[in-house]
Amino acid sequence: MSVLALVGNPRPESRTLQIALQAAEAVAGRIGRAAEPDAVDLSALAPVLLGAEPAAGVRDALDRVTRADVLVVASPTYKATYTGLLKVFLDRLPGGALTSAVALPLLVMGDPKHSLAVEVHLRPLLVELGATVPTPGLAFLEAQVPDAAGVLGAWADLVAPQVSAALAGSTAGAR
Repeated sequence: MSVLALVGNPRPESRTLQIALQAAEAVAGRIGRAAEPDAVDLSALAPVLLGAEPAAGVRDALDRVTRADVLVVASPTYKATYTGLLKVFLDRLPGGALTSAVALPLLVMGDPKHSLAVEVHLRPLLVELGATVPTPGLAFLEAQVPDAAGVLGAWADLVAPQVSAALAGSTAGAR
């Protein structure tokens, strides 16, 4: 079983990447996946993402995303939603490409007034691509960064039973 963090921040080595990796690791540990989670950091792919034919790195990233059993899909909040970089990448996937994945949407934001964006914008996109999204998305506030481990641990405690149940009820759990 694989756990992958997909990160739509255009900045390399972003805070969003760090939060996504911590979130993926916390969930992985609680669902019995001991190995360190993998990550697709879209900042590295940004220069080649809009080509008519996907570059080798983009094809590899798309393949890794579609093979993941659990996806933590993370983005900073830009203009009250996820980034265009994440949208461009996900638009490369055909409909139903995430049917075998359990997805956990996560938005990192500076202001709590944007907290509904994770449910109103990111969750429906993942569902449209066929992912099972068994839990509410996480609206992670930048002010929570100093206590990220505690916040993400508590969140993982809440979502792990639903993720495990979704994996057990899907073909993803059998892979």
